Amino acid sequence: MGAMESTILNPSSKTARPSSSEAVDRLSTLLDRFHVRASLFHAGPLCGRTSFECQPDRAFLHVLRRGRLQIEHPQGGPALKRVVVDTPTLVLYPRAVHHAFVNPPREGSDFTCATLHFAGGDRNPIVAALPPLVLVPLDATPGLRPALDLLFAETDRMRCGSRLLADRLFEVVLIQLLRWILDHPQAVGVRSGLVMALNHPRLARALVALHAAPQDDWPLARMAAEAGMSRSAFAETFKTITGTTPAAYVTDWKLTVASTLLRAGQPQKLVAAELGFSTASSLSRAFKQRFAASPRKWLAAQG
Repeated sequence: MGAMESTILNPSSKTARPSSSEAVDRLSTLLDRFHVRASLFHAGPLCGRTSFECQPDRAFLHVLRRGRLQIEHPQGGPALKRVVVDTPTLVLYPRAVHHAFVNPPREGSDFTCATLHFAGGDRNPIVAALPPLVLVPLDATPGLRPALDLLFAETDRMRCGSRLLADRLFEVVLIQLLRWILDHPQAVGVRSGLVMALNHPRLARALVALHAAPQDDWPLARMAAEAGMSRSAFAETFKTITGTTPAAYVTDWKLTVASTLLRAGQPQKLVAAELGFSTASSLSRAFKQRFAASPRKWLAAQG
């Protein structure tokens, strides 16, 4: 594989042992709060140049089943370079990025592709925590093959319900991929932030508890107790790994959840009560400080 060293799997990481943070379910609450929906749009060979345009809140998951692939990013910055992939690989764009596949003109390469819609778009915590492009060879993810075999069986032959079933199977593949990324964050170029914190055995316990109960108060003492650490050690470790303080993360989590609930049409007063704000006005003040707009104006800007 090619030039994106920071986001391409190091083959030696295949033997890495899962962290003890696997004792808690680090993913389900995130996906319950911030749903993801997959939609199959292509299965089969691609020859020549194929462009995938950048559209708001549209992500992509491509599976290169066979062949060789060159990926170009016509509007990419220094983090997105030309990449060559020559082994079966999962190609994930967690947020909108204009990219193009260049395949051999005759034999082509075989793909199964889906668009992804992450609730919350770029503010989705999972999306925000990942690099713009993630490449993971298929043989690097134990347990992925059965889900892929079912997916390919549905896309290779049209049967009743195939498209709907393929969409759900793509979501299964994505969850398998995210599970693997949580155990191997550095292998895909993640060096700090939420994913690294969820990879930390002690921080993960505190974050999972917070994610499950955003309506509660989460002072430093409680978060440290959940992690089994002293307050000073927890605060220092949390800031080093995430780049923010525990208090700032708690507020940001509450407001990120609030933005999703408001966008789904839930009244501001109910959102405030569900997330532990004393009044709708207190939610509005915190929201304005975080998003530089009141909930009403922010919703209007979202269309």
